[in-house]
Amino acid sequence: MQTLNEDIKNHTFKPVYLLWGEEVFLKRSYKNRLRQAITGGDTMNYNSFEGKGIDPAEIISLADTMPFFAEKRLILVEDSGWFKGGAGADSVSAYIEQIPETTCLLFVEAEVDKRSRLYKAVKKRGYAAEMERQSAAQLARWAAGILSRAGRRITAGNMEYFLSLAGDDMENISSELEKLISYTLGRDVIEKKDIDAICSPQIANRIFDMIAAIANRKTRQAMDLYEDLLTLKEPPMRILFLIARQFNQILQVKELAAQGMDRAAIASRLKLQPFVVGKVMAQARAFTREQILSYVNLCVDAEESVKTGRLSDRLAVELLIANRY
Repeated sequence: MQTLNEDIKNHTFKPVYLLWGEEVFLKRSYKNRLRQAITGGDTMNYNSFEGKGIDPAEIISLADTMPFFAEKRLILVEDSGWFKGGAGADSVSAYIEQIPETTCLLFVEAEVDKRSRLYKAVKKRGYAAEMERQSAAQLARWAAGILSRAGRRITAGNMEYFLSLAGDDMENISSELEKLISYTLGRDVIEKKDIDAICSPQIANRIFDMIAAIANRKTRQAMDLYEDLLTLKEPPMRILFLIARQFNQILQVKELAAQGMDRAAIASRLKLQPFVVGKVMAQARAFTREQILSYVNLCVDAEESVKTGRLSDRLAVELLIANRY
């Protein structure tokens, strides 16, 4: 991301950029910063497209159009699917080889295939930045920087505790920090009681509790937690995704621990907070490797059941929790 920062600072832009990866906050942040730096807020020389089915011919036609009283025209394309082989990718790939200096193409995608022709074309003519989930250390430094600029201080232990509640989503962390800063107005040190008073446990924490209930064969408790999430308007398929992610995480932690890695080493490898790894290690001990793999496969079966219409999304998750597939 250093390249992006330097381009924005020096006002020297490449013909094409690709922002991709899991971290939505970073993608949106750099998308907005690039747009502001390239267009200065001008809307006349800015066009945006989103979703599958975008006509590549329209993109190419706009890209060939000279900007009106400006140095560059910016064209933003989001979630096109072209980097996974979607229709239109080949023509856009070929065009990038001859894109005029007066146009900048900005792609924002969730996933890409690095073997694709379009990805290689972007790498050749421009810059591709993967916005990964940040490690615990990176999140702690970033959050501490926000607090410092607001005149607040926090101990390393309380920062770890805060992140264990706020999770690893940067957008949520930012929101929780804003609330903490407002709550501690007139004080410069953030204490654990402030975090407890302001920060609400995120869905990931509830998923963690749900897995713990499953491990302890407390099906009713797990179902109650599921109902709580539905009451909070969480979509069943998102809950299913998080359950699957948690079991995959448990499997990774169990296998790394079996290799002799300690909590700190596992946290570094998986880019998790040490506090979280400690809890996952405890969960991993509650399951055999075969049981974990069984639940991973159940998650796949549940998703397939919903996609094929055999089960409703809500019922699919209920059966998963009850292990009744």
